[in-house]
Amino acid sequence: MKKYFASSELIINEDGSVFHLHVKPEWLADKVILVGDPGRVALVASHFENKECEVESREFKTITGTYQGKRITVVSTGIGCDNIDIVMNELDALANIDFETREEKPRLRSLELVRIGTCGGLQPYTPVGTFVCSEKSIGFDGLLNFYAGRNSVCDLPMERAFLNHMGWSGNMCAPAPYVIDASAELIDRIAQDDMVRGVTIAAGGFFGPQGRELRVPLADPHQNEKIEKFEYNGYRITNFEMESSALAGLSRLMGHKAMTVCMVIANRLIKEANTGYKNTIDTLIKTVLDRI
Repeated sequence: MKKYFASSELIINEDGSVFHLHVKPEWLADKVILVGDPGRVALVASHFENKECEVESREFKTITGTYQGKRITVVSTGIGCDNIDIVMNELDALANIDFETREEKPRLRSLELVRIGTCGGLQPYTPVGTFVCSEKSIGFDGLLNFYAGRNSVCDLPMERAFLNHMGWSGNMCAPAPYVIDASAELIDRIAQDDMVRGVTIAAGGFFGPQGRELRVPLADPHQNEKIEKFEYNGYRITNFEMESSALAGLSRLMGHKAMTVCMVIANRLIKEANTGYKNTIDTLIKTVLDRI
Protein backbone atom coordinates (compact mmCIF):
# COMPACT_ATOMS: atom_id res chain seq x y z
CA MET A 1 0.00 0.00 0.00
CA LYS A 2 1.34 3.40 -0.98
CA LYS A 3 2.04 5.90 1.75
CA TYR A 4 -0.33 8.86 1.81
CA PHE A 5 1.10 12.26 2.79
CA ALA A 6 -1.48 14.30 4.68
CA SER A 7 -1.90 18.03 4.12
CA SER A 8 -0.38 18.73 7.54
CA GLU A 9 2.85 16.94 6.49
CA LEU A 10 3.13 18.05 2.87
CA ILE A 11 1.67 21.53 2.52
CA ILE A 12 0.71 22.40 -1.06
CA ASN A 13 -0.30 25.94 -1.97
CA GLU A 14 -3.56 26.68 -3.80
CA ASP A 15 -1.68 27.16 -7.08
CA GLY A 16 -0.19 23.65 -6.83
CA SER A 17 3.25 24.77 -5.68
CA VAL A 18 5.10 23.43 -2.65
CA PHE A 19 4.67 25.48 0.54
CA HIS A 20 7.96 27.33 1.14
CA LEU A 21 9.64 27.30 -2.26
CA HIS A 22 6.46 28.10 -4.24
CA VAL A 23 7.83 25.82 -6.98
CA LYS A 24 5.58 23.52 -9.02
CA PRO A 25 6.68 19.94 -9.84
CA GLU A 26 7.03 20.59 -13.56
CA TRP A 27 9.51 23.42 -12.92
CA LEU A 28 12.13 21.19 -11.27
CA ALA A 29 15.12 20.03 -13.33
CA ASP A 30 17.17 16.93 -12.52
CA LYS A 31 20.28 19.10 -12.09
CA VAL A 32 20.06 21.58 -9.22
CA ILE A 33 22.45 24.29 -8.06
CA LEU A 34 21.98 25.59 -4.53
CA VAL A 35 23.25 28.95 -3.30
CA GLY A 36 22.74 30.64 0.04
CA ASP A 37 22.22 34.23 -1.07
CA PRO A 38 19.01 34.92 -3.04
CA GLY A 39 20.95 37.57 -4.95
CA ARG A 40 23.31 34.90 -6.26
CA VAL A 41 20.49 33.09 -8.08
CA ALA A 42 20.42 35.82 -10.73
CA LEU A 43 24.20 35.56 -11.07
CA VAL A 44 23.94 31.84 -11.83
CA ALA A 45 20.96 32.32 -14.14
CA SER A 46 22.75 35.09 -16.06
CA HIS A 47 24.64 32.28 -17.80
CA PHE A 48 21.43 30.52 -18.93
CA GLU A 49 20.42 30.68 -22.60
CA ASN A 50 16.75 30.81 -21.57
CA LYS A 51 14.56 30.80 -18.46
CA GLU A 52 11.42 28.70 -17.98
CA CYS A 53 10.31 30.04 -14.63
CA GLU A 54 11.29 32.46 -11.90
CA VAL A 55 9.66 32.52 -8.47
CA GLU A 56 10.57 33.99 -5.08
CA SER A 57 9.22 33.39 -1.57
CA ARG A 58 10.99 34.61 1.57
CA GLU A 59 14.69 33.73 1.23
CA PHE A 60 13.92 31.07 -1.37
CA LYS A 61 14.36 32.20 -4.97
CA THR A 62 14.20 29.72 -7.85
CA ILE A 63 14.99 29.97 -11.56
CA THR A 64 14.91 27.05 -14.01
CA GLY A 65 16.59 27.43 -17.38
CA THR A 66 18.97 25.91 -19.89
CA TYR A 67 22.77 26.08 -20.00
CA GLN A 68 24.57 24.51 -22.97
CA GLY A 69 21.66 22.16 -23.54
CA LYS A 70 21.40 21.16 -19.86
CA ARG A 71 18.18 21.91 -17.98
CA ILE A 72 19.16 23.31 -14.58
CA THR A 73 17.28 24.66 -11.56
CA VAL A 74 19.02 27.13 -9.25
CA VAL A 75 17.58 27.67 -5.76
CA SER A 76 18.63 29.93 -2.89
CA THR A 77 18.46 28.27 0.52
CA GLY A 78 19.29 31.10 2.88
CA ILE A 79 21.73 30.34 5.70
CA GLY A 80 22.03 27.18 7.76
CA CYS A 81 21.18 23.49 7.90
CA ASP A 82 17.65 24.22 9.13
CA ASN A 83 16.91 25.85 5.78
CA ILE A 84 18.55 22.94 3.95
CA ASP A 85 16.03 20.68 5.73
CA ILE A 86 13.19 22.70 4.18
CA VAL A 87 14.73 22.92 0.72
CA MET A 88 15.76 19.27 0.46
CA ASN A 89 12.44 17.89 1.69
CA GLU A 90 10.47 20.13 -0.65
CA LEU A 91 12.71 19.40 -3.66
CA ASP A 92 12.40 15.68 -2.96
CA ALA A 93 8.62 16.04 -2.66
CA LEU A 94 8.49 17.86 -6.00
CA ALA A 95 10.50 15.06 -7.59
CA ASN A 96 9.01 11.98 -5.96
CA ILE A 97 5.51 12.67 -4.63
CA ASP A 98 2.44 12.98 -6.85
CA PHE A 99 0.83 16.27 -5.80
CA GLU A 100 -2.58 15.13 -7.09
CA THR A 101 -2.81 11.84 -5.16
CA ARG A 102 -0.37 12.79 -2.35
CA GLU A 103 1.33 9.41 -2.79
CA GLU A 104 4.89 8.43 -3.60
CA LYS A 105 5.50 8.07 -7.33
CA PRO A 106 6.12 4.51 -8.60
CA ARG A 107 9.37 5.58 -10.28
CA LEU A 108 11.66 7.76 -8.17
CA ARG A 109 13.87 10.53 -9.54
CA SER A 110 17.43 11.00 -8.36
CA LEU A 111 18.53 14.64 -8.41
CA GLU A 112 22.08 15.94 -8.78
CA LEU A 113 22.62 18.83 -6.38
CA VAL A 114 25.68 21.06 -6.12
CA ARG A 115 25.89 23.76 -3.48
CA ILE A 116 28.08 26.74 -4.41
CA GLY A 117 29.03 28.87 -1.44
CA THR A 118 31.67 30.73 0.52
CA CYS A 119 33.63 29.50 3.51
CA GLY A 120 36.46 30.06 5.96
CA GLY A 121 39.71 28.20 5.34
CA LEU A 122 41.41 26.32 8.19
CA GLN A 123 44.70 25.19 6.65
CA PRO A 124 47.73 27.03 5.22
CA TYR A 125 46.99 25.46 1.83
CA THR A 126 43.48 26.98 1.71
CA PRO A 127 44.22 30.72 1.37
CA VAL A 128 41.62 33.28 0.33
CA GLY A 129 40.41 32.52 -3.20
CA THR A 130 40.83 28.72 -2.96
CA PHE A 131 37.99 26.52 -4.24
CA VAL A 132 37.35 23.78 -1.64
CA CYS A 133 35.29 20.69 -2.40
CA SER A 134 33.74 18.93 0.61
CA GLU A 135 34.50 15.21 0.25
CA LYS A 136 33.25 14.73 3.81
CA SER A 137 31.30 17.02 6.10
CA ILE A 138 31.22 17.09 9.88
CA GLY A 139 27.82 18.35 10.97
CA PHE A 140 27.69 20.42 14.14
CA ASP A 141 23.97 21.00 13.52
CA GLY A 142 22.48 17.70 14.72
CA LEU A 143 19.87 17.70 11.94
CA LEU A 144 20.51 14.19 10.64
CA ASN A 145 19.98 12.73 14.13
CA PHE A 146 16.23 13.31 13.68
CA TYR A 147 16.02 10.94 10.68
CA ALA A 148 15.91 7.14 10.63
CA GLY A 149 18.87 5.55 8.89
CA ARG A 150 21.32 8.16 10.09
CA ASN A 151 23.89 5.57 11.23
CA SER A 152 23.72 3.67 7.95
CA VAL A 153 24.92 6.66 5.91
CA CYS A 154 27.39 8.21 8.36
CA ASP A 155 31.09 7.48 8.95
CA LEU A 156 30.77 6.28 12.55
CA PRO A 157 34.49 5.49 13.16
CA MET A 158 35.47 9.00 12.05
CA GLU A 159 32.76 10.48 14.28
CA ARG A 160 34.23 8.68 17.29
CA ALA A 161 37.77 9.69 16.37
CA PHE A 162 36.75 13.34 16.03
CA LEU A 163 34.92 13.41 19.38
CA ASN A 164 37.86 11.76 21.12
CA HIS A 165 40.25 14.27 19.56
CA MET A 166 38.12 17.26 20.58
CA GLY A 167 37.61 15.95 24.12
CA TRP A 168 33.96 16.98 24.13
CA SER A 169 31.51 15.30 26.52
CA GLY A 170 28.25 16.05 28.28
CA ASN A 171 26.66 19.30 27.11
CA MET A 172 29.85 20.80 25.71
CA CYS A 173 29.28 21.72 22.05
CA ALA A 174 26.27 19.35 21.89
CA PRO A 175 24.69 17.77 19.88
CA ALA A 176 27.29 15.20 18.92
CA PRO A 177 28.69 15.84 15.42
CA TYR A 178 27.97 13.48 12.54
CA VAL A 179 30.24 12.71 9.56
CA ILE A 180 28.84 12.22 6.06
CA ASP A 181 30.32 11.66 2.59
CA ALA A 182 29.37 13.67 -0.48
CA SER A 183 28.59 11.89 -3.76
CA ALA A 184 31.85 10.39 -5.05
CA GLU A 185 30.52 10.53 -8.62
CA LEU A 186 29.84 14.27 -8.43
CA ILE A 187 33.14 14.92 -6.65
CA ASP A 188 35.12 13.18 -9.39
CA ARG A 189 33.27 15.07 -12.12
CA ILE A 190 33.41 18.56 -10.61
CA ALA A 191 36.43 18.69 -8.27
CA GLN A 192 39.34 18.65 -10.70
CA ASP A 193 42.88 20.01 -10.34
CA ASP A 194 41.61 23.55 -9.77
CA MET A 195 39.97 22.57 -6.46
CA VAL A 196 41.20 21.35 -3.08
CA ARG A 197 39.39 18.32 -1.66
CA GLY A 198 38.92 18.02 2.07
CA VAL A 199 36.69 17.78 5.12
CA THR A 200 34.27 20.59 5.87
CA ILE A 201 32.73 21.47 9.21
CA ALA A 202 29.12 22.58 8.80
CA ALA A 203 28.63 24.79 11.84
CA GLY A 204 25.33 25.60 13.51
CA GLY A 205 26.21 29.29 13.63
CA PHE A 206 28.68 31.89 12.35
CA PHE A 207 30.24 32.95 15.64
CA GLY A 208 30.62 30.52 18.57
CA PRO A 209 30.26 27.29 16.56
CA GLN A 210 33.05 28.50 14.26
CA GLY A 211 35.27 29.58 17.14
CA ARG A 212 34.61 33.32 16.82
CA GLU A 213 34.51 35.11 20.15
CA LEU A 214 33.03 38.56 20.61
CA ARG A 215 31.53 39.48 24.01
CA VAL A 216 30.45 35.98 25.09
CA PRO A 217 33.31 33.55 25.86
CA LEU A 218 33.52 30.21 24.05
CA ALA A 219 32.76 26.93 25.81
CA ASP A 220 35.95 25.51 24.26
CA PRO A 221 38.49 28.32 23.69
CA HIS A 222 40.86 25.87 21.97
CA GLN A 223 38.24 24.51 19.56
CA ASN A 224 39.80 25.78 16.34
CA GLU A 225 43.34 24.80 17.33
CA LYS A 226 42.17 21.23 17.84
CA ILE A 227 40.14 21.24 14.63
CA GLU A 228 43.13 22.40 12.58
CA LYS A 229 45.25 19.54 13.97
CA PHE A 230 42.70 16.75 13.50
CA GLU A 231 43.70 14.05 11.01
CA TYR A 232 41.93 10.79 10.21
CA ASN A 233 43.08 8.28 7.57
CA GLY A 234 44.78 11.07 5.64
CA TYR A 235 41.83 13.47 5.88
CA ARG A 236 42.30 16.99 7.28
CA ILE A 237 39.62 19.55 8.08
CA THR A 238 39.92 22.26 5.44
CA ASN A 239 37.12 24.73 6.04
CA PHE A 240 34.04 25.98 7.89
CA GLU A 241 30.63 26.64 6.34
CA MET A 242 27.03 26.07 7.44
CA GLU A 243 25.11 23.77 5.08
CA SER A 244 27.15 20.91 3.56
CA SER A 245 26.42 18.21 6.16
CA ALA A 246 22.63 18.45 5.95
CA LEU A 247 22.78 18.56 2.15
CA ALA A 248 24.98 15.47 1.87
CA GLY A 249 23.15 13.57 4.62
CA LEU A 250 19.59 14.16 3.45
CA SER A 251 20.59 13.48 -0.15
CA ARG A 252 21.97 10.08 0.82
CA LEU A 253 18.84 9.19 2.78
CA MET A 254 16.59 10.32 -0.10
CA GLY A 255 18.57 8.68 -2.91
CA HIS A 256 19.96 11.86 -4.47
CA LYS A 257 23.57 12.84 -5.29
CA ALA A 258 24.95 15.98 -3.69
CA MET A 259 28.16 17.86 -3.02
CA THR A 260 29.34 21.27 -1.84
CA VAL A 261 32.08 23.45 -3.29
CA CYS A 262 32.99 26.75 -1.68
CA MET A 263 35.35 29.63 -2.28
CA VAL A 264 37.48 30.62 0.71
CA ILE A 265 36.81 34.26 1.61
CA ALA A 266 38.57 34.18 5.01
CA ASN A 267 41.47 32.11 6.28
CA ARG A 268 41.06 31.66 10.02
CA LEU A 269 44.61 30.36 10.47
CA ILE A 270 46.41 33.41 9.10
CA LYS A 271 43.54 35.80 9.91
CA GLU A 272 42.97 37.24 6.43
CA ALA A 273 39.66 38.00 4.73
CA ASN A 274 38.31 39.36 1.45
CA THR A 275 34.71 40.46 0.91
CA GLY A 276 35.28 41.65 -2.70
CA TYR A 277 34.88 38.23 -4.24
CA LYS A 278 32.09 38.64 -6.83
CA ASN A 279 34.29 38.03 -9.91
CA THR A 280 35.94 34.96 -8.37
CA ILE A 281 32.64 33.40 -7.26
CA ASP A 282 31.35 33.88 -10.81
CA THR A 283 34.35 31.88 -12.05
CA LEU A 284 33.36 29.08 -9.67
CA ILE A 285 29.73 29.25 -10.83
CA LYS A 286 30.79 28.96 -14.48
CA THR A 287 33.06 26.02 -13.63
CA VAL A 288 30.24 24.13 -11.91
CA LEU A 289 27.79 24.88 -14.73
CA ASP A 290 30.28 23.45 -17.23
CA ARG A 291 30.79 20.24 -15.23
CA ILE A 292 27.41 19.43 -13.69
